[in-house]
Amino acid sequence: MVKKNENTGIKSAEKVKSEKSKPANVAATAKSSEAAQPTKSRKAHVYGLDGKVLEEVELPAVFATEVREEIIRRAVLAEETWEKQPKGNYRWAGLETSARYVGRKEAYATLKNRGQSRLPREFFGGGRPGRVRYIPSAVSGRRAHPPKPEKNIYEKINKKEHDLALRSAIAATADAELAKARGHRISLKASKASASGSETLEELPIILSSEKLPSKTKEFFAFISSLVPEDVEKAKAKRGPNKKHPKTVLVVAAPDEEALIRAARNVPGVDAISAAELLVKYFAPGGHPGRLTVYTEKALALLDERWKE
Repeated sequence: MVKKNENTGIKSAEKVKSEKSKPANVAATAKSSEAAQPTKSRKAHVYGLDGKVLEEVELPAVFATEVREEIIRRAVLAEETWEKQPKGNYRWAGLETSARYVGRKEAYATLKNRGQSRLPREFFGGGRPGRVRYIPSAVSGRRAHPPKPEKNIYEKINKKEHDLALRSAIAATADAELAKARGHRISLKASKASASGSETLEELPIILSSEKLPSKTKEFFAFISSLVPEDVEKAKAKRGPNKKHPKTVLVVAAPDEEALIRAARNVPGVDAISAAELLVKYFAPGGHPGRLTVYTEKALALLDERWKE
């Protein structure tokens, strides 16, 4: 009976061992099959300075990032606090006065039994009370709860979370539906080139060829007007209580393409930044992703180098 129990124990142990090894094999097989599946490549048009399609290029891997609007919104709010300046009143504002309150009836310059409101009053010679000062309800008095310059208005965000928000905001620039939801009026006049097989061809983002870049504002205005004339026209008129131009195209160029940045930033509603100084708020003003963006070929190469798979 003892030997039978030992054999039974050995068999059960072998059975458990085989059951443990089985899921691992299945997981390895599934992992290898996922790696073997080809991923869809995202392509976009490359436009010349005349607004015509020159070629197709494959977008960097960063454009395949999932769009996380909640993380984008959090990153934009954090970036906006980085530029705010602490403000506050002068510490002794309203307190630099001789006004005081004396409550003891027998004391010198007392305010009791005078038929006046017992509030801090200016002190004149001879014990005569003057005008009410010092308190918040008095003229030239202190403020009740003034803003304090020592208040911490800097909002922190994790580095990995901010990097994810930036990648997500860049990926949102290739989504035409998000761009239309932001209010951009997209009507690309250039015709699509032929796509092959399972590859998907995207209308956005707009890619400008780095071979010949506009160096003057009128050249860039003519280029962008040939692609999205309605959106550029919309940004000419100021609106809102502060009379600002609405956001239109964002230009992302390489650091050595400074002439394009200077030419593009003069167009109303257009922002031009370097690919080395990216912030989430440029790609998603107000926390709303999907801004209409123009990349140069060199800028795309820098994005691909920064975020490789």
